[in-house]
Amino acid sequence: MTMNDIVQQAARASDMVSAVRTTMLAPTAKKLSPTYNQTEVATLCGMDRGPFAYRMKNDEHGTLPQGVTKPERRGKEFTLAEARTWVREVRSDKLRPEGAEAVVISIANFKGGVGKSTTAMALAQGLSLLGHRILLIDADPQGSLTTLTGLLPDLDVEDKDTFLLLVSGEEESIRYAIRPTYWDGIDLVAAAPLLFSIEFTLPSRQVREEGFEFWNVLNLGIDDVREDYDVIIIDTAPALSYGTVNALMASNGIIMPLPPNALDFASGAQFWSLFADLSESLSGSGRLDKTYDFISVLLSRVETDAASAMVRKWIISTYGDKVLPVEIPKTVVTSTSSAEFATVYDISRYDGSARTYKRAREAYDSLVAYVERLVHAVWLRDSTNRKSRFN
Repeated sequence: MTMNDIVQQAARASDMVSAVRTTMLAPTAKKLSPTYNQTEVATLCGMDRGPFAYRMKNDEHGTLPQGVTKPERRGKEFTLAEARTWVREVRSDKLRPEGAEAVVISIANFKGGVGKSTTAMALAQGLSLLGHRILLIDADPQGSLTTLTGLLPDLDVEDKDTFLLLVSGEEESIRYAIRPTYWDGIDLVAAAPLLFSIEFTLPSRQVREEGFEFWNVLNLGIDDVREDYDVIIIDTAPALSYGTVNALMASNGIIMPLPPNALDFASGAQFWSLFADLSESLSGSGRLDKTYDFISVLLSRVETDAASAMVRKWIISTYGDKVLPVEIPKTVVTSTSSAEFATVYDISRYDGSARTYKRAREAYDSLVAYVERLVHAVWLRDSTNRKSRFN
């Protein structure tokens, strides 16, 4: 096989992915957010249907969406934006307090196929359904998270849509690369294969520019937008690359999806070993003093066989209280959703078993609720620290 054969193969693969996406997302090749009935919006608000209907009928200020009656469906139908307006009103005391900044979370693991991108996207969607405003940053040149937002990295993403200009020094704030997505409340900094050039640009700048800190570029680049969002979620490459290092150093917390099987367990151990080596190297040089508000291990793609149960015990024994009290099961729902460039939150009506869908949805809802509590804890600590400084 010659280099020309490889080029042709790459073109065929790209064309096929584009064709598959067009088929999955027909007729417009653009993802659409789901709609919600009155009961679903009430549930998102943490209310029963009766009290919700009463509040909707007696909206004193006339500012809350009333939904649209659809002949083919019973009751009112609400868009995602309308549902989030309700949630932000009802859950206003659970939203980011004044003066607080976005909590930054990296989704990281050295091994592919563990559910990093799906976790990042589902977490963003779930948090947005609780009323929060989310920025997704795709730091993986493969662009899987970007694909989940309905964009094709090879065709829809240019260097100005990624944090590449931040890395090169052409921009100081990441704001230039932020774009809205099909999902209300979620913005995106996209990724594409051209992001691989980071691995050459950053070490080159480290050599050429006195005082340059290659690990701190993304951290400084998001400073300008920290007050615009409640949570910033970064999806990383399956390697301790320069991009991954930047993501980890910009984060308040790390979540590592880890399926309970032997290969993934070994890969996870390698991740922490290499990350520890890097941290010690930077700390030893006096250039880094980094602490995290939380580091969590998420059991993902969990199966019920004996082998998985055994590895699950290894994981709990190894990581102790870092293991989240939430597990994401491997189900037909999540497998099918991935094939359609989607997550469980994209599904308005599931054609398969209602019980299977409920199991998958409840697992992600539990993850989202737990992460929201972690985020609240960070906001509370920061608020307390600010008050003590001014008193």
